[in-house]
Amino acid sequence: MIEIVNLSSEKINEALIRKAIRNTLKEEGAKMSISVAIVDSEEIKKLNYQYRKKNKATDVLSFGEGINEIVICPEEVKKNGSDFNKELKEVVIHGVLHLLGYDHEQSEEEATKMFNKQNKYLKIN
Repeated sequence: MIEIVNLSSEKINEALIRKAIRNTLKEEGAKMSISVAIVDSEEIKKLNYQYRKKNKATDVLSFGEGINEIVICPEEVKKNGSDFNKELKEVVIHGVLHLLGYDHEQSEEEATKMFNKQNKYLKIN
């Protein structure tokens, strides 16, 4: 099950998000329910500080360990490049990989592994 709640003023292509999640889970041979919250930059900044002690907005946050929630900020996603839908797919895939246990901040080797998968899955989606 994929639940998407848009709490922002941005119009979001929910089908694109669902497809990116489904394809990534399929490629990883994983099954899980995932909630996606779309929020504004102020809200994601609060969450980033609360959970990561980083006092700035970010494009995506993932909360695993049974919660399985991805929080996306479209305002920040737009800063990543000119093709919003491509950038949105990328942060969704990134978030799913975090939920599956990948962590690019753990080591350079883990970062390479995660980003290679992310790029591969971006081409599939």
